Amino acid sequence: MELGAMATTSEGNGKSIAISVKFAGKSIRVTAACDSTVKDLKSLLQPLTNVLPRGQKLIFKGKVLADEMTLAASEINNGAKVMLMASQGLYQGDGPILLEARTRPRERSTPNAKNLVDEKKRVSVDKSRLERWKATGVIALSDCNLKAIPDEVWSCETSARVLDLSNNSIKHVPSQVSCLSSTQKLLLNVNEISDASISWDGLAFLKRLTVLSLSHNLLTTLPSALGSLTSLKQLHVTNNKLTSIPDEIRFLTQLEVLKVSNNRISIVPSTLGECSSLTEVDLSSNLLSELPETLGCLHNLKALHISHNGLRSLPTTLFKMCIHLSTLDLHHTEITIDLLRQYEGWEAFDERRRSKHQKQLDFRVMSQAEFDEGADKH
Repeated sequence: MELGAMATTSEGNGKSIAISVKFAGKSIRVTAACDSTVKDLKSLLQPLTNVLPRGQKLIFKGKVLADEMTLAASEINNGAKVMLMASQGLYQGDGPILLEARTRPRERSTPNAKNLVDEKKRVSVDKSRLERWKATGVIALSDCNLKAIPDEVWSCETSARVLDLSNNSIKHVPSQVSCLSSTQKLLLNVNEISDASISWDGLAFLKRLTVLSLSHNLLTTLPSALGSLTSLKQLHVTNNKLTSIPDEIRFLTQLEVLKVSNNRISIVPSTLGECSSLTEVDLSSNLLSELPETLGCLHNLKALHISHNGLRSLPTTLFKMCIHLSTLDLHHTEITIDLLRQYEGWEAFDERRRSKHQKQLDFRVMSQAEFDEGADKH
């Protein structure tokens, strides 16, 4: 059962799909889970395009995609083509990123003099890329078939603001990451990172880090060092093998978004209730049988996703204390509507939920009337 405005489909279950996004004359390839939302997709596109999520309009088959819809429910399958339209004034940094070819052509066997010229050209290209990274602060290395982080990344040091290494085969995040002290966003989705191969002590030096994304890796635990990232606003660790959330998460008082779906977590620490800035929590597809009562202390909470768990009840103060809560995903739990009606504050929550759902429907109707040019008519 679901109480938000989100749709469900049997095509989800965390399966990853590749999507081609057309933007600024380029085609950007991203990988996402079928059960992730359009909003999640926009977050993935932000460091690749420099367009803030609220300035993105994603169009598929002539329709503007609503943030809360899942990709599966939006009929976006593997290989789908989506158009991105950006609103003016909602770019970050130096405007949109125009992706360039990152792979070098294979060199043919030629005389030594020709090889020397080609080598000089190649060095010049590398230098240009490094200078661009330092000038923009954005290091975009997703989908580059990398097995390790290039050494030239460490040369950026304090100039790097965004480091995107998603969709590669990287296994090791060394302690050298500590030199990127000005980094605000670190994206390491879809790699082969395990507990022993990531230097959390190095990450602890990134005091300005606001977004850390490690989804689709091989992690089984989050260490206590996570609590050192006190500037963190978003933590994405979906689709790993995590069994717990550390108590030290209490120190992340600026954390707004926590996504730990599709793991093996059986207990949520009561200290999560001390993360007072949380607006969205996704605990879906885990092994939870109960939630701590302290979740009622999250007064800024707007969305709670707890589907696909063995839950039979909710914290008794959730509806009463979380007065901004409007999205509650309860698919595939044992919580019934009759039980929900017994909780104090249910009526006010139900009114917010219905109001939000209606606004989304109204926006969808208006958007379909205004935007007629679909990215994919097939």
